[in-house]
Amino acid sequence: MGGFFGVVSKQDCVSDLFYGTDYHSHLGTRRGGLVVKNPQGFMRFIHKIDNAQFRSKFELDISKMKGNKGIGVISDYEDQPLLICSHLGRYALLTVGAIKNEEELVRNVFSRRAIHFSEMREGVINPTELIAALLNEAPTFEDGIKTVQESVEGSCSLLILTDKGVYAARDRLGRTPLVLGEKEGSFAATLETCAFPNLGFSIKKYLGPGEVVLITEQGIEQRTPPKDKMQICAFLWVYYGYPASSYENINVETVRNRCGEFLARNDDVK
Repeated sequence: MGGFFGVVSKQDCVSDLFYGTDYHSHLGTRRGGLVVKNPQGFMRFIHKIDNAQFRSKFELDISKMKGNKGIGVISDYEDQPLLICSHLGRYALLTVGAIKNEEELVRNVFSRRAIHFSEMREGVINPTELIAALLNEAPTFEDGIKTVQESVEGSCSLLILTDKGVYAARDRLGRTPLVLGEKEGSFAATLETCAFPNLGFSIKKYLGPGEVVLITEQGIEQRTPPKDKMQICAFLWVYYGYPASSYENINVETVRNRCGEFLARNDDVK
């Protein structure tokens, strides 16, 4: 399990990106990454966080980062966000999910004989680079995201940082949440809603399963409508989720308290 945060603002967004990503630290234990886009290009930092807190690893980096749009991730083990150059242009990509048919997808991509993978760690292909390969086979980002959603068994939600803004896409069955927020001059996308209040964001919308939006300085534009079938992971409320967060407008702590009440009904009364 991992977590992500993306923001687009009319002003510099680095502080919101840093703290918004940090609010997901409970969801990952191995890697953290931030990338921002400014007129000079992309600026990215990735660090190991398995033996130190996210904030301590990135507090010096953020003083060097400038930009009005960016994405950040707390990752299980793989390095990300990745910087990609393809016919779609230059972009940064991060993903959260579980790809159950990864070996099959790799075989299919290799069968086209026009790609290789370089982001290897301990002999394992970086799943985010695999998703980039699927994206790059399509003529547009929207078509590429559709290819990813139709190809992946399991789940894969993603953020793509481009010159235009940030694409935010929830996995096809909505197994991981993706929530949009807004405040004056800024829009954001997050997995955990607890990232919003202290940064001044209010919840604007819970994306539906498979829904895709493009976030720019002017607002949020729907690119793909939500699908009908929802299979969100209930374990988010039971274990993974931060108590202050809500998924589908249902608070984590409330669910845990209610579960405790139902379990207590079976206790012996003395």
